[in-house]
Amino acid sequence: MGSRWKGKGAEVKALADPISEIVSQLQSSLISSNSKGLLSGTGVLLKADAELTDLLNRACFGRPRVTSEKNEQWFQLSTEEAFYLQHSLKCIKIVDHNDTELNGDELWKHMTSSRENFPILFKAFSHLRSKNWVVRSGSQYGV
Repeated sequence: MGSRWKGKGAEVKALADPISEIVSQLQSSLISSNSKGLLSGTGVLLKADAELTDLLNRACFGRPRVTSEKNEQWFQLSTEEAFYLQHSLKCIKIVDHNDTELNGDELWKHMTSSRENFPILFKAFSHLRSKNWVVRSGSQYGV
């Protein structure tokens, strides 16, 4: 059984604009803008301009958060997404509420202390992302 694509023309579109290219563009954009994510509860908030918003949406990272500000958008990243961007792609910095940057070990400790199953979830997330799969939570479906 071959690849399955949703929607008419989706395969052509996906082959013309591969997710690996989009993620690479996102990585470059995040690095050049020196992006910082803010720890917020069980996730990370990331401020995004119009270009970054487009890349985050196309790469399927995070969920947009509605704000009253017209020129900027905030994205809520899951713990897995944030750690993947910080540790694996090395393209964002994560800061706490005091604007103190967390290194990889500190962030790992924070993530594992807030979610007991974080190591398993992150391993699955990073494995699937490395294969250019789009990984989403099933919570909106009651999973």
